[in-house]
Amino acid sequence: MIRSRRRILQGLGAAAAVLAGPGARASSLVLTDSLGRRVALPAPPRRIVPIFASNTELVAAAGAADRIVGVEAFTRFPPEVAHLPLVGGRLGFSVDRVARLAPDLVVVTPARQAVHQLVDPLERLGIPVMVLTHPTVAAVLANLRLVARACGLEERGEAAARRLEARLGAVAGADRTGPAPRALMVTGRVSSGLLLIARPGTYTADAVRLAGAVPALGPQVLAQVSPEAILRADPDILLFAGTEAARDEVFASPAWSALRARREGRIVTVSRSTFLIPGPRVVDGIEALATVLDRHRRETRS
Repeated sequence: MIRSRRRILQGLGAAAAVLAGPGARASSLVLTDSLGRRVALPAPPRRIVPIFASNTELVAAAGAADRIVGVEAFTRFPPEVAHLPLVGGRLGFSVDRVARLAPDLVVVTPARQAVHQLVDPLERLGIPVMVLTHPTVAAVLANLRLVARACGLEERGEAAARRLEARLGAVAGADRTGPAPRALMVTGRVSSGLLLIARPGTYTADAVRLAGAVPALGPQVLAQVSPEAILRADPDILLFAGTEAARDEVFASPAWSALRARREGRIVTVSRSTFLIPGPRVVDGIEALATVLDRHRRETRS
């Protein structure tokens, strides 16, 4: 079956080369992805399958939304990709579904076994795969530039990245007085009663830092912590990534009355789409959170 698909894809590649004409070879490109892998692209991709919402948003921000031909089930943005074929979801990803879309580039991130399930099988079919990681906000912007370059849209991607950097610079350069609030972000809870948090070393924690907060827990903290650990940390502001209804449900227990942030009305909801999806919209979240933190500074000074 793999040999059959390889012949089909080789045929499609040959057809694309014919359609592109003799200049196609001159636009070939070899890039290095986040894992240090060399990704050879014979021409700018025209059919892209980005796995995960973050990669879809990066491709769109690079100016190539119209080249996306398939997404995974949890991708919601931009709206124009909502109708596209699905290639996977929470239970995993389908090599067959991806291959049937005849992509000339797949963009994937090491999460939910996606890299293990897709990279080797797709490469055996002759489909280029680019792996992106995002440990920091700076890495997200670097990914935007890399995707844009892969798509032959380097100038457009560079302009988009520079606009985002300018907005981050405005947040960093704002005139502020007073100590930075100690913050901790809860991103969910598990059945054991432990809470998921944005631990240091992740792009989400980096975004909170860029907004003007300092971590309320130490650098060695795990991704899941007990409620007691949060009570001991006593953050100035407790951030909750989700809806207000979900926040109220998580912190409904009377045991949380000992939490200073709860007593003072400083359990603040933030957007999951901007803080938990490592794409360009993280800058929206940083700007919004910076406003919240500035208000906290003013209130504590008065």
